[in-house]
Amino acid sequence: MQLFIEELNQKPVCKQKIEIVERKGIGHPDSLIDAICEASSRVLSQYYIDKKGFICHHNLDKGLISSGSSNPVFGGGSIIESPDVIVSGQATVIQNIDDIKKVIYEEVDKYLDRSLRFADVLNPGIIVKIHPGSADLVGLFERFKGGEMPLANDTSFGVGFAPMSELENTVYRIEQLLNSEKTKKKFPFIGEDIKVMGSRNDDQLNLTVAIAFVSQFVPSLEEYYNQKEKTKELIEKNIKTDKKLKINVNAADSKNCVYLTVTGTSCECGDAGQVGRGNRANGLITPCRTMSLEAVAGKNPISHVGKIYNLKAQEIANKISNIFNVQEVQVQLLSEIGKPINNPFIGIKYIPDGNFRKNEVEQIVSESLSKEGFDALTEKLLKGSISVF
Repeated sequence: MQLFIEELNQKPVCKQKIEIVERKGIGHPDSLIDAICEASSRVLSQYYIDKKGFICHHNLDKGLISSGSSNPVFGGGSIIESPDVIVSGQATVIQNIDDIKKVIYEEVDKYLDRSLRFADVLNPGIIVKIHPGSADLVGLFERFKGGEMPLANDTSFGVGFAPMSELENTVYRIEQLLNSEKTKKKFPFIGEDIKVMGSRNDDQLNLTVAIAFVSQFVPSLEEYYNQKEKTKELIEKNIKTDKKLKINVNAADSKNCVYLTVTGTSCECGDAGQVGRGNRANGLITPCRTMSLEAVAGKNPISHVGKIYNLKAQEIANKISNIFNVQEVQVQLLSEIGKPINNPFIGIKYIPDGNFRKNEVEQIVSESLSKEGFDALTEKLLKGSISVF
């Protein structure tokens, strides 16, 4: 393990004049395909455990939702052509590849039903394109079966930062609020496809919220605008800030052209989704922060450093921030293919806010990157208790 620590002499993001943050909600096509590919990896991992006693090599991180077409009208509407959901990647074949495809197909179908209230109306086609993995990567994966540390199956890096700024927390919370079960019961017209874009200029917060309204709950144009106002009031009621606040819901609306959908997701007409185009592993898109463009969802939870290093970097950053109350900390982990995953290049940059004890930071890193630390992360991923988008 190569650990390098650097103190930064600069303003943290939260004190800089300009900041931009974005989050795509669960019904956004990019988030939806991320979630589907991650669920596919999860169920396939369990399939391998049941059949072989351990997780075999796989990467299901190539996914696409193609756009369908629809005709939403006030009080109703219809789907003209359903979108397609495509899950693609490599997987170790135990007996018959059709068995694997069936397991993934059924999980995708279940996930859509769990996540979209009107999945039965959307009725997407499900296509599973799976092929055996390359011999060299499968070989790397198979070498850890004896209990030793897995070997990295890629040369890649993962990053994390902490703590979140007020704007980052606000953007994240708004999407969670609007997609909560409680909100859906009270305001069923709010669809699952939600995107929150936030900007800050000094003490001015600007929030642009895009929501796919569900047409069956919107009886008229007048009521649409009433519901928009109710949604804005809901957000304002739940945001606690001493900064100036401006909220704009469905900014592209004109007098007679509004954001209306049949099923609450834009993939029914006009938008598509692709793995890796949405939120990063911490649930946000943060151009003012250190970021990785790696697609995390769907990769195997054992040795694909493009997945586990992003999650581990965030874990380490959170622990450092919680212990030392730093103004800002960045963690970067870099692998080399074929080397044990606990032996990365590690860069930690921090802006202090009091004591920063490097020996304790080294202990945090060592514990996180231990065999037990990686096993704990894999277990969380298999249970679905940690989000990757």
